[in-house]
Amino acid sequence: MKNIVWRILTLGLPVTLVMIFLFMDSGFDFEYVIPNRLLRLGTICLGGVCISFSSILFQTITGNRILTPSVMGYEGVYLILQALLVLTFGTASSLLISADMNFFISMVVMLLYSLVIHRWLFSGERHDVFFLLLVGLVLTVMLGSFTLLIQYSISPGEFSLFQSYSLASLNRARPEQLIASFALVSLVCVAVWNTRAVLDVLLMGREQAISLGVNYQKVVRIQLGLIAILVAVSTSLLGPTAFMGIFVANMAYLLAKRPTHQFTFVAASIIAISVFLLTQILVEHVFNYQTSVGLLINLFCGVYFFVLILKPRSAA
Repeated sequence: MKNIVWRILTLGLPVTLVMIFLFMDSGFDFEYVIPNRLLRLGTICLGGVCISFSSILFQTITGNRILTPSVMGYEGVYLILQALLVLTFGTASSLLISADMNFFISMVVMLLYSLVIHRWLFSGERHDVFFLLLVGLVLTVMLGSFTLLIQYSISPGEFSLFQSYSLASLNRARPEQLIASFALVSLVCVAVWNTRAVLDVLLMGREQAISLGVNYQKVVRIQLGLIAILVAVSTSLLGPTAFMGIFVANMAYLLAKRPTHQFTFVAASIIAISVFLLTQILVEHVFNYQTSVGLLINLFCGVYFFVLILKPRSAA
């Protein structure tokens, strides 16, 4: 049964959604409409791969299937940066700081944040991943509080501009951003793919991995660095995606006969791309742009997360 579901997932569903997304109500306009949609399709594919790889990697390292890299404060850093830009430059921030510059500034700031927090936490005697998570959660709350404080200090017009950055959107990316992101993400994904056997060993737990000869601390530090790059790219391209990673990763585990990374990386990427395509189609052709992709994703994946948390309790 799972083989049939897997074939439909890998062949039928994504191809069908791509065709609907590209050509529905397009008038076969190859001068403007379809090139525009191809740009968004590139954003969808790149963002879907980043979210899938980073979420599965993070859950492998932490041994927890309801965590995503957002608990480390990456999205909080992105939001407070956007809030500070709006506070500093006002509604003219989008004019003074171009989309390309905003993209690269966001990436650099999130990567610097990751470098600082990892170097600080892994330089002392505390090398525990769960200590890292605890610090990340505290920083996420602090960053969220500062962002909220800034929101109270800006005008309604500036708040509206900030809101456009605080929800996931597929319309921000530019061709130059996609090219640079594609090159970077390709290198990261190849590096992650080449370590998939080691990651499979990490699924057995820290002690078992060490006993089998894995240099646990080194592997974790490298993977956290790669996760930071993937999250920086996806957040800069799309904006915050909240529970998306939890949904696609757990759906991939559900379809897997064996939760090996060779399968789950591919399955999660296909699921993420399909979800983005489906929500964009709904926004354009059902809701007539009366809602956003970010709102639909947060609603759907948030409900799934709620069910995922309550499921063990009901089983007990």
